[in-house]
Amino acid sequence: MNRDIFEWLTNWYSSNCNDEWEHTYGIKIDTLDNPGWSFKADLVETEEEGKRVSMKIMNNDNDWFEINSDGEIFTAYGDASKLQFLMNKFKEFVETIDSQA
Repeated sequence: MNRDIFEWLTNWYSSNCNDEWEHTYGIKIDTLDNPGWSFKADLVETEEEGKRVSMKIMNNDNDWFEINSDGEIFTAYGDASKLQFLMNKFKEFVETIDSQA
């Protein structure tokens, strides 16, 4: 795995920690039983709050992902090979200027 995405994610998390945010909000990475990955990042009280996105690709049982943000939580799910991909999609989401927010 590319360590750069972990370093970037660590920096994003740390940049939002202010002695309050981290007590309520954060990042969760988990596994799914189909099998796959789940990635969630809270956007409340971050620069990304209010940004929205929705995309879904379902090629087959072994090649799929779904990404959503309602402006408060960024969620990403994908097949067992997609953890790094999902984290990179979050990075793209954060680094993209949103004209809707």
